Amino acid sequence: MTHNTPLSPRPLHHLSQVQRRVLTTAQLHAHGVTSAETDERCRPGGPWQQFLPGVYLLHPGPPTSAERLQAVLLYARGPAHGNPAHGVPAQPGADGRNPPRRRPDAILTGPAALALHGFAGAPPLTSLEKIDVLVPRSRRLRGTGCARVLRTSEMPSPVPVTGLPVAPVPRALADTVTHLSDADAVRRLLSEAVRGGHCEPACVVRELHRARLLSRPHLVAAVDALLAERRAVAEERLYRMVREHGLPDPVWNVDLKLPGGPWLGGLDAYWPRQAVALELDTRAPRHGSRQEHDTQWSEYARKRELLERLGITVLHITPKKLRDAPEQQAAVVRTALSASTDRAPAAQIMVLPR
Repeated sequence: MTHNTPLSPRPLHHLSQVQRRVLTTAQLHAHGVTSAETDERCRPGGPWQQFLPGVYLLHPGPPTSAERLQAVLLYARGPAHGNPAHGVPAQPGADGRNPPRRRPDAILTGPAALALHGFAGAPPLTSLEKIDVLVPRSRRLRGTGCARVLRTSEMPSPVPVTGLPVAPVPRALADTVTHLSDADAVRRLLSEAVRGGHCEPACVVRELHRARLLSRPHLVAAVDALLAERRAVAEERLYRMVREHGLPDPVWNVDLKLPGGPWLGGLDAYWPRQAVALELDTRAPRHGSRQEHDTQWSEYARKRELLERLGITVLHITPKKLRDAPEQQAAVVRTALSASTDRAPAAQIMVLPR
């Protein structure tokens, strides 16, 4: 008997190649393979092998990365959770409609999830000794072999990657850096999340806060670097928006001051002839107190109110809008510049390099 022996009576055409090579005890029983037959095929030198408790590779030799991921998911799902025929579409209910989808009982996270999301800074799947998998906190499942089980009270909504349920990038980052003490490695991963457009820094900071990781000094430093990185990326996108959409050149990174009077505040871009000011709104959840957040917002509002009283139109643009809709943001700026001819002249302002 070889590993190519058909597993009838249930056909396998609905399963992928990987799913055909990695099956659970329950799946094998559903295909008519008894426990005795499974044990026979898994003898030393046999065509099959037990990879994790209740999970079998239907071939000899080492598993591929895809097979390891599939095996960990099947192990984490457990025999009593989910459809044992993993990968089988949900069957219609009595009314002919499909039952509502529910979140998976197991979601890949940590370095494996980052690798699946395409992070260059994540270790390759082939080098991972452990594959992290999230399961509900109510489960009493323990890690074994290459499966490292992380229990959580709140399962995130998975992102499908190559047909596998994968944790969103912010959650995968948090589950990765919790095991990292190398500050440079943490900074590189957080930076790639922003530079690569995988997610907004605010989402990362919120997830790190939720995981109670912001008491660690090297993570606090990494978050500060992340927020600085966010501003640098946003500034690059702002320069590109002005250039590619044919807007008149502003003066960049300036301070405004009343002649002989007080300092009015700094701006990322200013069009003096039209009295139009633009400021990047890079506020993000931090490890500071709510009072600090409120103070920061009050400062934004105070500066805007003061400048508008002086006849200056103030535009706030978020990094996310610059990334997702630069053409729309360019139109907002162009409209403000055009409308300047219909307004009363602004007060005389001193423009100083920042």
